[in-house]
Amino acid sequence: MTGLTTLCYKRDMSAGFPLFPRFKPLEISDREFLRSRLWDFQPRTSELTFTNLFIWRKYYGFEWSVLDDRLAVIAASPEGGPRRGWALPPVGAQPRAETAKRLLESLAERGGPAAAQIQRADRLLAEELQSRPEFSISPARDDYDYVYLTRDLIELAGSRYHGKRNHIARFTAAYDYRYEPFDAGHVPECLELAEAWCAFKRCEDDLDLIGEHDAVKEALSHFTALGVSGGVVRVGGKIKAFTLGELLNSRTAVIHIEKADPEIRGLYPVINREFCRRRWAGTEAVNREQDMGEPGLRKAKLSYHPDHLEEKFIIALK
Repeated sequence: MTGLTTLCYKRDMSAGFPLFPRFKPLEISDREFLRSRLWDFQPRTSELTFTNLFIWRKYYGFEWSVLDDRLAVIAASPEGGPRRGWALPPVGAQPRAETAKRLLESLAERGGPAAAQIQRADRLLAEELQSRPEFSISPARDDYDYVYLTRDLIELAGSRYHGKRNHIARFTAAYDYRYEPFDAGHVPECLELAEAWCAFKRCEDDLDLIGEHDAVKEALSHFTALGVSGGVVRVGGKIKAFTLGELLNSRTAVIHIEKADPEIRGLYPVINREFCRRRWAGTEAVNREQDMGEPGLRKAKLSYHPDHLEEKFIIALK
């Protein structure tokens, strides 16, 4: 360990940041420290933003630590339940093999060998570990992110986007609407829309939808503190769609949330296009996250013709 690294560790501890093997629950007060670490890493997978970690922290029981001067995040025990036994990939400088090994060994001690996994691992880590015989690596298709060229989502040009343009044309012909950049004043009405959406989709019958609904409420309630961008679409003066996103890395935006009245056809294509056109035109790409293996969502994401899928992997010790 270098003198500089030792100094960083001491500074982290003196500031109340946890050093491995100690972990702490993720809180909004951690944003400045974690966001700087994540941004320096320039991630390509959608999980690795502070916003995503924060809004899903209760569902997954996220806790974090500093391990080998890298950020380590584990899915621990939400509300006192059994440990889930997996981690996100360590965030920091290459190589990360030894850090990944220490993290997996720690998870095995906590929850047993079968429970120790790194999930949503990026391709760079998977490629680094593929020659190491102690690791097993498998693709996780349901977690792949859909990444689009920003200009494609704005222009919707060519025959492959004919259907999207038609949906938007029918919507604009049928409704008096207005797009507005999101601000804190929109939060109460967006919370109402989120509740109505959840009632329509019967969230109470689906644990994943309940988790997503809680994440949406966290994002809206902490909009200012999280520092994200957003937009709303008003139809007849009322908010009928909203979206939130931010920069994932220097060239790519990530869309965390997009909700619209499911009974208004064409509203999703409109808010998708307008948010990209008005906020993310200066980016090269837009990451619209994963489909979680849900057939309808997969079909919808593929219908926008992604430039590529950002692959992710599950890594374990053999």
